Order: sequence, then structure tokens, then C-alpha cells
Amino acid sequence: METQTALVSAGSQGIGRAVVERLSADGFHVVNLDLRRPDARAGSETFIEVDLSQPQATAQALAQVSGQFDVSVLVNNVGTVQPGALEDVTFDDLDRAVSLNLRCTIQCAQTVVPGMKARRYGRIINISSRAALGKELRTVYAATKAGLIGITRTWALELARQGITVNAIGPGPIATALFKRANPADSPRTKAIIEGVPVGRLGAPADIAHAVAFFADARAGFVTGQVLYVCGGMTAGVAPA
Repeated sequence: METQTALVSAGSQGIGRAVVERLSADGFHVVNLDLRRPDARAGSETFIEVDLSQPQATAQALAQVSGQFDVSVLVNNVGTVQPGALEDVTFDDLDRAVSLNLRCTIQCAQTVVPGMKARRYGRIINISSRAALGKELRTVYAATKAGLIGITRTWALELARQGITVNAIGPGPIATALFKRANPADSPRTKAIIEGVPVGRLGAPADIAHAVAFFADARAGFVTGQVLYVCGGMTAGVAPA
């Protein structure tokens, strides 16, 4: 069987790194778009250095990808958190979050979807967040991650008849460097977050990678337009977005 290619944005650390390693272990050739080079290559991983916050640089990297690979799985993982109370939010914060969390997602999909349509097969997985349901001090983050859910449902309807599924994952609190920067360990708010997780712990990047692997599987073709919250039970009893 021909090796499939998966494209992962921001796959050098945290959740993205776990996704790259899991998909590689599952037999995919993985193309990793990131500004930072990974500490070690996963399997036959291809790393392309790019600042995904810059549309033109992103376009150049994606042109390189489309010129070399037929991408069957896209994982839109890149994202940024701009924490702050409503009164402290700046439009620069909003612009950066929209660019990384939404524009880059659309740009990556526009690049790979034509090939997926031609092959009548594809898997798109968008990494949203439990914060899309509402979280204090996350105005721009919650707005853009909720936007990813709207994008997911819209694309699922547009692409279903071409054999392309589109789903989203909403991680709860995951012990990544990004989480730790936004949630200092000694903060009472951070301690309250952990205490509020029904399973009694923070999630691990591998927990998210396992969910990605499910949606990326060829056997998951009857699941599209869905949001899977991998959150230790935090969203139980909360109305879905």
C-alpha cells in the first residue's frame, strides 16, 4: 500500500509534536511546517521551516509541499494564545490570533483540498479548544477557536461528497509549554483548573494525538463535521458549541 502523506502545522513541539510522532508511527509520511526545527526527526518526517504568522511565507512553504507531496491528511494545529481580560485586549492581539488560528487554517486547506478532491479522499482535522465554549481571560483565543468549529462544520458539508471528512478536536488543559506559559504553576487559577478536571489530571499531548489518529484513519469515513472534546470530562453537562 502506498504511504500516505500527512501535513501538520506547528509540529515541532507540544501537541503538534505528539501528532507528528503518532501519525509517523501509524505509517504516514509527515510534513511538519514550523518555525522551530524539531529536536529529533520522527520516522521519515519532512521538516519545512516557515513562519506561519506570515501569509506570504506560508504560501511559499505550501507551494513546496504541493509540488512534492500528495497530502491526504491535514492537521491544522498551529495556534497562539493571547491571554488577557476584555479591557486589555488589543487589536494587535486579535490580528495575530486570527492570522495563526484561522487564516493559516484556511490557507493550508485551500492548498491541499484540490488534490483531495481529485483523489476523492481526504481527512482534515482542526485543533480547536475547550475554550471555544467560554473561558475567562481568553477573548481572542476563544473567538478564534470557536471560529474553527464553524469552519469545521461548514467544510464538512461542502466536502463530504468528495470523500473528504472534516472534524475538530477541542483539547482541555494539556500540559504543554504553551499551557504553562499562559497558566503559571503557582497561580491559584491554574490550580483551580486542575482541580476542575473530573479525571483528576492535566491531559498529555499524546491524548490529543490519539484522537487525531482516529479521525485520520481511513475507517473513520462516516464521521464528519464533529467536535471531539478531549478534556478529561470538563465539558460533560455543558451545551456543545
